Amino acid sequence: MERVLSTISQYWHNLLGVLGGITVGDILDIIIVTFLLYKAIQFVRETHAGQLLKGLLILLGVNIIVRALNMTMMSMLLQTVWSIGLIAVIILFQPELRNLLERIGRSKFKFLGKSISLEDAMEEKKNTIGQVCKAAGSLSNSKTGALMVFENLTILDNVIKSGSSMDAIVSNDLLCNIFFPKAPLHDGAVIIRDNKVAAASCILPLTATNDLNRELGTRHRAAIGMTEQSDAVVVVVSEETGIISVAFGGQIERGFDSVTLKTRLEELLIDETPEQKGAEMIKSQWKRWFK
Repeated sequence: MERVLSTISQYWHNLLGVLGGITVGDILDIIIVTFLLYKAIQFVRETHAGQLLKGLLILLGVNIIVRALNMTMMSMLLQTVWSIGLIAVIILFQPELRNLLERIGRSKFKFLGKSISLEDAMEEKKNTIGQVCKAAGSLSNSKTGALMVFENLTILDNVIKSGSSMDAIVSNDLLCNIFFPKAPLHDGAVIIRDNKVAAASCILPLTATNDLNRELGTRHRAAIGMTEQSDAVVVVVSEETGIISVAFGGQIERGFDSVTLKTRLEELLIDETPEQKGAEMIKSQWKRWFK
C-alpha cells in the first residue's frame, strides 16, 4: 500500500512539475496551431481537395521507399516533382486560397454569442425535420418537384454559392413557396444548414452512374450525385409521380410519406449516442465561432 501511495505521489509531483513549466506562450502556441489545423482541414473539405491530399500522401510514401532502396533515377524524378508541386498547387487552387484568406480577414469570433443546450439543439433539429416532412407531403400531393439538402459534416459552400443566399428559418410555407412552379427560385435545390435555409435554387452535381432505374429523373440523379460527393442527406419529391425519396451515401430509398420520412430523417440526421451528440454540438459551436 505504501509503495502504491509513493508511486502516486511521485507521478503527482512529476505532473505538477510539467504543468508548472507551461507558459502563456505555450498555451497561445497550442491555440494558434489548433486553429491553423482546423482551417486547413476546413479548406480541404470545402474545396474537395481530398483526392489531392491522398495523392500527396502517396507520393510521400513512394519517396520514403525510394530513399530506403537508394533508387537514384526515381529519387531525381521525385525531387523534380516536389520542386514544382508547390507552384502547381498554388496555381490550381488560386481561387480557393484567395477565398480562404478573404474569409479569414472577415471572420467574426462570437465567443460571447448565444449559447444553446444539447437538448435545445436536438429539439431544433427535430422541428426542422418536421417542417421539411410536412412540406414534402404537401409537395407530393400536388406533384411539385423539390430537392432539399441537409448539410452534414461536409461543408457545402461551393454548392451554396451556385444559388441564391437566404439564411431563413425552415418552415413548411417557405419551402412550398420556394418550389411553387412559377416561383423564381423553384428550379434547383434548397440547402439546409444549422436548421436554416442557407440558399435556394442551388445546382447539384449529377451522378455518373448509368445503371439507375429509368423512373429516376434529373432531380434523383442530382440527389445521388450530391451524396456521392458529401455526407449530405437529400429529400427528393418527384414532379411526375409525387413519390418522396431520400438519398444518402450514394444510394436512394423511395416510397416515403410525411410520417415515414420523418422517422427515416431522424435516424439519418439525429445522432444516437451521447458521444456523437457531443461531437455534433462541438461542430455547431465551431461553425458559430468561425463563420
